[in-house]
Amino acid sequence: MDMEKEVLSIIQNNTLTYQMKVISLAKLAENSINILDISDEIKEYMNDEIICDLGEGNAPYRPRYIVPDYEKFMKEGSKFLGLEPAKNIWEATHNLLMLYKHVPSVTTFPVYVGNIDTLLEPFVKDEEEAYNAIKLFLMHIDRTITDSFCHANIGPIDTKAGRLILKAERELQNSTPNITLKVSEETSEELMIESVNTALSCAKPSFANHEMFTNDIGNYAIASCYNGLNIGGGSYTLVRLNLGKLTSKVKTVDDLFNKELPHSMELMLDLMDKRVNFIVEESGFFESNFLVKEGLLAKDKFTAMFGMVGLADMVNHLLGAKNKEDRFGYSKEANELGLRIVEKMQEIVDAHENKYCLGNNKKYVLHAQVGLDTDKGVAPGCRIPIGEEPSMPEHLMQSAPYHKYFPSGIGDIFKFDETSKRNPKAIVDIIKGAFKLNIRYISVYCEDCDVIRITGYLVKRSDIEKLEKNEQVLNDTVVLGYGAAKNAKILERRLRHNEN
Repeated sequence: MDMEKEVLSIIQNNTLTYQMKVISLAKLAENSINILDISDEIKEYMNDEIICDLGEGNAPYRPRYIVPDYEKFMKEGSKFLGLEPAKNIWEATHNLLMLYKHVPSVTTFPVYVGNIDTLLEPFVKDEEEAYNAIKLFLMHIDRTITDSFCHANIGPIDTKAGRLILKAERELQNSTPNITLKVSEETSEELMIESVNTALSCAKPSFANHEMFTNDIGNYAIASCYNGLNIGGGSYTLVRLNLGKLTSKVKTVDDLFNKELPHSMELMLDLMDKRVNFIVEESGFFESNFLVKEGLLAKDKFTAMFGMVGLADMVNHLLGAKNKEDRFGYSKEANELGLRIVEKMQEIVDAHENKYCLGNNKKYVLHAQVGLDTDKGVAPGCRIPIGEEPSMPEHLMQSAPYHKYFPSGIGDIFKFDETSKRNPKAIVDIIKGAFKLNIRYISVYCEDCDVIRITGYLVKRSDIEKLEKNEQVLNDTVVLGYGAAKNAKILERRLRHNEN
């Protein structure tokens, strides 16, 4: 299809909103040029879907994930936007909403909107007024940041603002923003129960092991799907290696470790370097953007993410595992091979340097990528394939050893039946137990939720049904959720009970 036809197909697509058309046309323009000098071999691996740039475009003109220092903004305001520090709850919420319009990312929308409970807590004087402001604030985010990769954090301290946010989310039933509760020893049992009740109502918040993220990153935020990144920085790029697709080149375990894994990773590291270097050296982002000039972002707090998917597929391929007891998630041999593969990936990534990744000692960081809507038969990250999940205790114990290798994001998702709503304390105990195993991140939701967790993001089941009827939907990630439902079987996750 030539450029003229592609432009026209976007313009005439009546399932797209005006904003979606603008974004699609901008992406088409960006992808009409080739300036990164990508080798023919890298292109071959990309054509074979072994390496994927996850839709970042041919000319990256901003970092993929940006994590502004909203705390600094709340204290100082913004000269560029002409905003003084807020003095009340209405000014606080409106200042943030105005700033969000100017925070870029790969999606064109902010992927992180702050630790919103602690940002708003100083302004909670009258709780009824604060609730009205917070509810409108969250509704505004959902209606204007129409992309479910937008992520807010709360916790680990229990606050009035945090409780009001949870209450509003239960009432609003919105898919945006995604929310994570940071859980530490300081997090109260009451806040945990309130959060589980909310998650069983609208699939958020998820739960982050605050101690683990803090030890690995320091002052961190959870952005986009479940990405742990430096506040005041972010990630230049996220490229992924599809181990499920790499199986086409791998015959034996020795072949993987001695040849195909190192070679494919070196190709991907080269591609990542080209993307990072262009952003820093040629795009002009860090010289021109007011977020940098006002100290809300700093180049020395950025890194880049080496993503991977399909570990289970690679392991099962190498072992020729057909029976459940021999497959990844069950067999000791399979699970140990999976760890060997991840350890080898860590070794190769750590041996590589990029001088601009000062947020992680000039190193890239591993990321267990959640998958794409087009992935079919490829398991996300290090997860056990949907439909093959073991019991809850076995699942957590199998998954836990992988989490330490992925400071920039890895997680497991559990779907509970309706009876679980009667005993949220049991799920709180599961989450606490998981964190004692060094699980980094865990998500829960209920089978009857309209807002459902796709992978690392949320979509309304009712919106998927509208899309099936070729009706317009406000949130652009519904298209991804629709594809994931068809290709990745996300609606078929094992149903959990409190006793499991």
